Amino acid sequence: MANVLIVDDDSDIVELSTELLQSAGHRIQTGYNGEQGLKSMDAGPLPDCVLLDVDMPVLSGPEMAHRMLVHDAGEERIPILLVSGRNDLPDVAARMGTPYFLRKAGPDYGEVLLKILDRALRERRAPATA
Repeated sequence: MANVLIVDDDSDIVELSTELLQSAGHRIQTGYNGEQGLKSMDAGPLPDCVLLDVDMPVLSGPEMAHRMLVHDAGEERIPILLVSGRNDLPDVAARMGTPYFLRKAGPDYGEVLLKILDRALRERRAPATA
């Protein structure tokens, strides 16, 4: 299975997503803001996908994605799955260049998360811009 980094300031979402993805066989690392997410990547190994919240303190999801892109040490090739409760999530995902996004409060969150993560891992499309 895959190494997945979950970066979200909502501890309930981190816990729910961790349990769900671990039960599907994935290995999970977590961070509660973009800075923690970047530190986790520096500690290695690089994740196969990042499950990333948009609005977080310290360093937002888009800011973390931008730093991944400019660091140019492998992070720029990692697919990012955006997870947020924002109504403009499709627009944020489009600006970041990622086709993978999911509303936190959406129906069937767990089932949809697994499907989108599987797609991201198959396609391996990193954000085009950040």
